[in-house]
Amino acid sequence: MPGPIARWGLVCLAAALTACTPAGDSRQPSAPPPNGATTSTSPSGGGPPCTPSVTEMSAPPAGYRLVGEDVAVPSAVVLSTEESGEADPAARLFAKWGLVVRADRVVDLRIAPGWEGRARVGWGAATTPAATATVHACAPEGGQARWLAFVGGTWVARAGCVPVIVTSNGQDHRVDLGIGVACATTTP
Repeated sequence: MPGPIARWGLVCLAAALTACTPAGDSRQPSAPPPNGATTSTSPSGGGPPCTPSVTEMSAPPAGYRLVGEDVAVPSAVVLSTEESGEADPAARLFAKWGLVVRADRVVDLRIAPGWEGRARVGWGAATTPAATATVHACAPEGGQARWLAFVGGTWVARAGCVPVIVTSNGQDHRVDLGIGVACATTTP
């Protein structure tokens, strides 16, 4: 059982992520630039555009697990879904969850082979469901935060255990996410 500080941190993250969309609308419709990021630039003025984060933190919150060294995803067995209203049949249901990325890192997430027609992902202020997403976690001004949280989630045609490939620092890591249903627990 997490302590009161860890629970408070998780509550704050959930509140920050939930506050980014209007009540009853879990999507943020808008067409992103071609690479899926927004048009803001990194603090140094160079490099890929920054993806807007909703909060900064010193470590991933309780209720999250690391994928590689630079990404944290929810450790919940099941992420709840709701109707998305998207026209894309592969994006019929939406599970809203925050992606946590180490500051000053660029990570790519993609739906694993064989699932491209059944699931989508996306994070950032102007998110369009896609089979791939790139998140550029620019270092925050002042450089105090070590991790940044991004609003978004996973869309699916129907509830399932969705395999997502996370690429960071040139390494691929597979994570299975229970979107509407639990994944089989055959591997940790």
